[in-house]
Amino acid sequence: MSSMSSDGRGRIWLSALAGTGMAVDGTSTVLSADAPLGGEAARFIAVVPDPANRFPRARHGEVGLDEGWGLAAAVREVIDADRDGTLRRPIVAVVDVTSQAYGRQEEMLGIHLACAAAADAYAAARLAGHPVVALLVGKAMSGAFLAHGYQANRILALADDGVLVHAMGREAAARVTRRTVAELDRLGEQIPPMAYGIRAYAGLGLLHGLIEGVSADAPGAADVERVRAELAAAVADIRAGGSRDLSSRLTSPAAQQGRPASIEVRRRLAEQWDAE
Repeated sequence: MSSMSSDGRGRIWLSALAGTGMAVDGTSTVLSADAPLGGEAARFIAVVPDPANRFPRARHGEVGLDEGWGLAAAVREVIDADRDGTLRRPIVAVVDVTSQAYGRQEEMLGIHLACAAAADAYAAARLAGHPVVALLVGKAMSGAFLAHGYQANRILALADDGVLVHAMGREAAARVTRRTVAELDRLGEQIPPMAYGIRAYAGLGLLHGLIEGVSADAPGAADVERVRAELAAAVADIRAGGSRDLSSRLTSPAAQQGRPASIEVRRRLAEQWDAE
């Protein structure tokens, strides 16, 4: 694993992909930039840590109240601006989020609404014809990933040990299951959905592509161009496919091989639902 924490990767990659001289707007924790991608304009959005965040539970890259509403605003701005255009611009979610913000304040003030607003905005953009691509550069954990990235047409990820995907952090999962973190890691080697590593996640068929040989913590010019090319190819694939739903996550060869039971359950549920 890289010696550098993945907590700063959202900012690193947003700046790298936006390029020198491009304006970066937003709040202290939700940043966005409009920059060229594959010969057209695209919006890049990232959630970044802020040690001075007014909500203590959202100081390390978590998605909390401000972040959920901020993400929704950044995406909705693009939808509104392109509403009358024939070609809807791509939206790239640069993902490095540690979890949703757990706290009494967050629950009382409606974090469920804030995160739902973000997820709904991304889904609305996708359904309106915006190619939405998620780029996993660090952690993609829990409800934070659901709010920022999971609604994308295509998900790309850097093949790096610091890129982790799961419904719950290691320490929290260990407490809930009454196991040690080491025991959980060993379990993940046997049961891919229990694993945290991005290669195990790729085996579930949910990734469009795994980008090898790129420095996640300190990307050079060649690394950035490589990722730009992968993003542009994903956008082209979305437009060529025509579908605005997420069915590709069930029909990919990796999904067919790695999740046959899940696919069969879904088929039977749909069959029973349609029979009513």
